[in-house]
Amino acid sequence: MVTILSMHTQYMSIRHGLLALLTRGPRHGYQLRVEFEASTGATWPLNIGQVYTTLSRMDRDGLVAPGEHDDQGRVVYAITDKGRSELGRWFGVPIAQADRPRDELVIKLAMAVTAPGVDVRQVVQAQRAATMRTLQELTRAERAEAGTAQRFVLDSMIFKAEAEQRWLDHCEAVIATLQETSDE
Repeated sequence: MVTILSMHTQYMSIRHGLLALLTRGPRHGYQLRVEFEASTGATWPLNIGQVYTTLSRMDRDGLVAPGEHDDQGRVVYAITDKGRSELGRWFGVPIAQADRPRDELVIKLAMAVTAPGVDVRQVVQAQRAATMRTLQELTRAERAEAGTAQRFVLDSMIFKAEAEQRWLDHCEAVIATLQETSDE
């Protein structure tokens, strides 16, 4: 499963996700990576370099404080009061639609409609088939064994795939109507 995130949104999601994990107690970067991936049902894998870069920035901003090294020499980080305040603010403020990443599929179809020689119906049908495969995989996933966090992620992905299918149906209907009008 590939999720396309803007750098700003991705950085903020990771930053706040790591802060949330640190409320459970001090952790080193590898622990944070594993727990972040487990919390999101492994749908958003993190590069360990990304984790340490984010920790470094959060340390610079006073949101975390490096502590002692563990028995393997890794630095253990703890959330600061400023980090707790930032996390509380993040949890308390809704995510605006404008803050969400651009939708590559919408851009692709908008460009396909205006590009000469592109069979837009074929683009829509190919996407519909791919989205249907994804939806089938998601509905077969072991939801009963998932924790609440993983269940939220899985359910969100299912609802988004269902909504995408409905939107693709709408796009195809619009294309058919426009073609009927141009044929007259």
